[in-house]
Amino acid sequence: MTDTRSDNPEFCQYTFSDNRRCRMLRQINHPTLCAFHARDEQQLLESHNLGAQIATSYTGDFLTAADINHVMSKVFTALAQNRIPRRTAATLAYLGQIMLHTLPMAKKEHSFTYSYESWNHMIENATRLSNSGPAQPAIPAEVGTSQ
Repeated sequence: MTDTRSDNPEFCQYTFSDNRRCRMLRQINHPTLCAFHARDEQQLLESHNLGAQIATSYTGDFLTAADINHVMSKVFTALAQNRIPRRTAATLAYLGQIMLHTLPMAKKEHSFTYSYESWNHMIENATRLSNSGPAQPAIPAEVGTSQ
């Protein structure tokens, strides 16, 4: 019996909706997927955890510019680490801009004050993004080198 490409462990095992298989070589660091599908899988697995981390502000609310700035800095970091798609980052940035424009109205509705000590405590205990792990090269080193 001949070894078909779909059974060969050196190739990506991703199956498209029309039952075609991906034809890329398997990524060295992943047991079954190529670099592109492994990245998609990683983003999917991480999305729920990352969403909770991004949405956590200093105070728990979005009533200060520092809260919104803190969250937007996490969006910037996640985008720079290629952990969220550009479109999602653009949407979140737009929502952050709207939130900043509505802050004066929110401040009129809610009166709040923080002491210096409580503000420092919130900043020190703020949720930060988890490490994304080592960056995965898009093309494995073995494929790019010629013998």
